[in-house]
Amino acid sequence: MNLHEFQAKELLKKYNVPVQEGIACGTVHEAEEAYRQIKTQFGSPFAVVKAQIHAGGRGKGKIKENGTNGVKIGKGLDEVVDYAQKILGGTLVTLQTGPAGKVVHKILVAQDMYYDGPTERKEFYLSVLLDRTKGQNVIMYSTEGGMNIEEVAHNTPEKIFKEWVHPAGGLQPFQARKIAFNLGLSGEAFKNCVRFVTNLYNAYVGVDCSMLEINPLFKAADDKIIAVDCKMNLDDNALMRHPDLSALRDVSEEDPTEVEAGKYNLNFVKLDGNVGCMVNGAGLAMATMDMIKLSGGEPANFLDVGGTANAQTVEAGFKIILKDAAVKAILINIFGGIVRCDRVAQGVIDAYKNMGNIKVPIIVRLQGTNAEEAKKLIDESGLKVQSAILLSEAAELVKKAVA
Repeated sequence: MNLHEFQAKELLKKYNVPVQEGIACGTVHEAEEAYRQIKTQFGSPFAVVKAQIHAGGRGKGKIKENGTNGVKIGKGLDEVVDYAQKILGGTLVTLQTGPAGKVVHKILVAQDMYYDGPTERKEFYLSVLLDRTKGQNVIMYSTEGGMNIEEVAHNTPEKIFKEWVHPAGGLQPFQARKIAFNLGLSGEAFKNCVRFVTNLYNAYVGVDCSMLEINPLFKAADDKIIAVDCKMNLDDNALMRHPDLSALRDVSEEDPTEVEAGKYNLNFVKLDGNVGCMVNGAGLAMATMDMIKLSGGEPANFLDVGGTANAQTVEAGFKIILKDAAVKAILINIFGGIVRCDRVAQGVIDAYKNMGNIKVPIIVRLQGTNAEEAKKLIDESGLKVQSAILLSEAAELVKKAVA
């Protein structure tokens, strides 16, 4: 589950991780009041206005309607209000959103970090995530933080450091000191970085993150180490331990069909193709998608009905697929190991009858438990469906459907 920057920072503060302070706003009036509070608290006339969407690259991204960047520095109240008006309600397009972009419903009005002090300001990069190849969490960090971190990783990978953390022992003090040393810090900044890394890792483990990225990790002019930006993903499978965090989910940032599918415990991912898929089991689903591509089509979705599917869940999945106007055919490929084929067949029949006139071809391949009963149900239903026994037969039918 993805979180907004302002949500993630509030969680980090509970673990004593220093963050750039800010106030989330949903209206221009709220942004105006937030600016006054920020100015009073920190004394600077500058404030940062940040679009809050579930995507990176906001600083380089632009609002489709007026060309304003997703992150702007306001030099006073008038500029903050102006940027708030241009960003709120606009569609922000970044490299991660694609050309469609995402509508900005909230902004974060945050403190200016570029205040003067006795030492040089610096931007670093730091993230914590799971390295599945080693079965350990890994801290990735670099002296080259900021908006161009992807280019740094591509062009100069030697500037990306990695520190693996053994699950039995957790992050050791010497590892935190090593990270601070490799970032070139010394004195008070070194000590602050050691505390920052330690507390950040505790936050990563404490709220069951799957990824926690700080970019930039900022060394201020007074040697404070601060999280200026934060991207946090929570492990969906661990939310049972954090019912309070489930309330932070912003469904407006997610695909509506995926949200609906989640209500029925369907594993659904929207794609850009023309052949709808309904399969049981992730492996068979991937093989089915490959088969569709080899036959000349493009998968319109990934839909795994799972091993506990019944007529109701299958009907729900069928309706979700048909909401996609780009779908030219639907392939139902079920191997009845745990799930019974007749349950799937009944779900298809119910959905077909409830939805009325369905114009796209439906190809059904049911094999395994109660496959014969399923075939009889479909044959006697009067549905205009095409049945297949072999994958090669289903592929040929898909090819004809999308030709």
